Amino acid sequence: MTLGTRSGIRQRETVLIADDEPGLRLLVRTAIESPLYQVVEASDGDEAWNLIQSKRPAVVLLDVTMSGRSGLEVLAAIRADSALRGTQVIILSGRIEQRDIDAGLLAGADFYVTKPFSPTDLLARVAEAIEHQVTW
Repeated sequence: MTLGTRSGIRQRETVLIADDEPGLRLLVRTAIESPLYQVVEASDGDEAWNLIQSKRPAVVLLDVTMSGRSGLEVLAAIRADSALRGTQVIILSGRIEQRDIDAGLLAGADFYVTKPFSPTDLLARVAEAIEHQVTW
């Protein structure tokens, strides 16, 4: 599906939410899915990594604490893969200590959003990430 924009035609962007809480994934899907964004979901880090490789999402929302690979391990795998360098990563975590935020950003996250969050603010952050997406 393509959509008209001021500058021409653009594709519907894929956003992956990786979190082990089904209710949170539903909240994020409800906040983000639209004619502009298609949302895919992963319930753990291993599923997230598989979907990232197959779907090539523009933005990945990662919880830090998940079974399988942790969010930071998935982030490291994304940053180590040259084909995924343009992927924007938003850490979406209940870890609110400054040291946790710093660790996520130092690991290569583009943004760090703490839980609980405003769905409107999260949507704005996703839009900002899409705007800053780099294609290699």
